[in-house]
Amino acid sequence: MNLFRLAPKLEDLYSADESLVAESIKKCGFYLRKANQLKRIAQIVMEEWNGEIPSDMDKLMSLPGVGIKTASLVLNLSFNMDAICVDCHVHQISNRLGWVDTDKPEDTEKELKKILPKKFWITINELFVMWGQNVCTPISPKCSICPLAGRCPKIGEERTR
Repeated sequence: MNLFRLAPKLEDLYSADESLVAESIKKCGFYLRKANQLKRIAQIVMEEWNGEIPSDMDKLMSLPGVGIKTASLVLNLSFNMDAICVDCHVHQISNRLGWVDTDKPEDTEKELKKILPKKFWITINELFVMWGQNVCTPISPKCSICPLAGRCPKIGEERTR
């Protein structure tokens, strides 16, 4: 069973048993914690916000488990608002390519907004997630197969744990 079959509407998620929510997202990492957070989010939205998802970054980020990336994604896809989803891949690759020089994803988001045309704000996340999982990996990036290697200021730089 998947989550959207179990709970196609927020009201369904609100009333669903947490163990069923967990089972429906079991393929995700940390599914027990995420199921609990989803239930808490549904409760907050239903009871405090009359069932309406807010179109406000700060309110979204006040929800359990919601960070800047998720809040940005909701604003962009649900409310057609301009937002960049900066996860670990976008943060890391933007820094490796020398587009930004930042320590935190929040700062990367601010800097990317200055240099990246709005039409690429959502696409950059989709592209860099795939790129970061397959080529420019966090540890031992595969620079030898990267078509950007000749332009990358961090070529060959490896990280260890």
